[in-house]
This record gives sequence, C-alpha cells and structure tokens, in this order.
Amino acid sequence: MVRFLLARLGAIALVLLFAVSGAQAGQMQDFERELRIAYSDYRTALFRTNMNDKAASEAAIEAMAAKWQTLMAKWLPAPPPQYAEDRLFKSALDNVAKVLAIARTEAASTQLAAAHDTLEKIRDELGNLRRRNGVRIFSDRMNAFHEQMEKILRGSYDNFDLRGVANLRDDVAVLTFLAEDIAANPPADRDATYESTFVSVRKSVEDLREAIRSGDVPAIKAAIKTLKQPYARMFLNYG
Repeated sequence: MVRFLLARLGAIALVLLFAVSGAQAGQMQDFERELRIAYSDYRTALFRTNMNDKAASEAAIEAMAAKWQTLMAKWLPAPPPQYAEDRLFKSALDNVAKVLAIARTEAASTQLAAAHDTLEKIRDELGNLRRRNGVRIFSDRMNAFHEQMEKILRGSYDNFDLRGVANLRDDVAVLTFLAEDIAANPPADRDATYESTFVSVRKSVEDLREAIRSGDVPAIKAAIKTLKQPYARMFLNYG
C-alpha cells in the first residue's frame, strides 16, 4: 500500500512538473511572439525614418508605442521565465518606452534623421536584455551582421592601399561568417520571399569578396556601397 501511494504521489508530481514546465514554455513563447509583433513596427519606423517619410514614420512609431504599452502592462508585473531573474528587465522595457517618446517628438518636428538615430537605441536595449539572459534570436544575428557591415561602410581603410585592403579582407571575412550564421539559423516565421531576400544579402558580400580578390580599388568601393540596400530589405521584413 505504501509503495502504491508513493508511486501515485510520484506520478502526480511528474504531471505537475510537466504542467509547470509547459506553462513556463508557453509564457516564454508568448512574450517573444508579442515582442516580434511590436518589433515589426519598429523595423518599419527605422526604415521610414531613414527614407525621410514623415507620415509613415510617425504612424510606425505610434503603432509600436501602442503595442509596447500593452506588452509592458502584461509583463512588467510578472516577467516571463527567461527574464524572471533579470533585475534590469523593468528598466529595459521602460527605456524602450522612453526612446519611443523621444523619437515620436523628433518625427513630429520633422527631425527624421534624429528620430532614426534615437530609435537605434531600442535595438541595443533589447539586444542587451537577451544577451544578459542567454537568449539569442534571429534579430541578434541580423544585428551582428549590421554592426560589422556599418564598420565596413564607415571604414577608410588607408585609402585602400595594400595594408588597408588587407584589413578590409579581414573585416569581410567576419561579415561572411555572420552571413553564414544567418543562413544556418533562418527565422521561424519566414515566408516564401525569405530565400530570395537572403540570397541578395549573401551576393552583396560575395561580390565584395570578389572585388577584393581582383585588387580593383574602384570595384571594391562600388561593392562596399551595395551592401546596405539588400540588408535593409531583409531587416524590414525579417530582422
């Protein structure tokens, strides 16, 4: 009889454990899904401010701000399991709301370049939140590629002398690795256009590598300029 009761208690405990684990997994997924939905408006806001489109920028910022307030109301009282131990979780969400408020004011005043720079802080804030808690999603891979791409776009590379081109080759090797990391870890919610969109990103990197191999400085400079547009299209839809 004792063995039977112990077995029954063990079975009940196991069921409860699975129930708790399932509930936690559901909460984790719910938060990340709601964050992705809000982040879609964020990507649009970044894209439209960069295009100097005032009306579309304001609409996207307002749309994200509304979703963000809903997300904060739901999750600040009880953070999802992946962030439950993060003492900076509340401040991270608060900081995003503050950035949106500043960007809204800047966009309304037609300071769209300033609004774009302000909005960039959200990418860093959310990336840091995930990094602190060992969470890595597709956006983090896109952000890593973006950071390395911007380094190349801004680089002078000693006017592309031999040493400068050698340094560029090293930087493009890192960019190639980051592109392959994206290729190996596509977004779960990708659609039929994802593959062709990523192919354009990969081709822009390969074209730059080929220009470096040729040693043709004008071709290298031209290839560097082609990096940004394919990435921007991919970021808008999936980043």
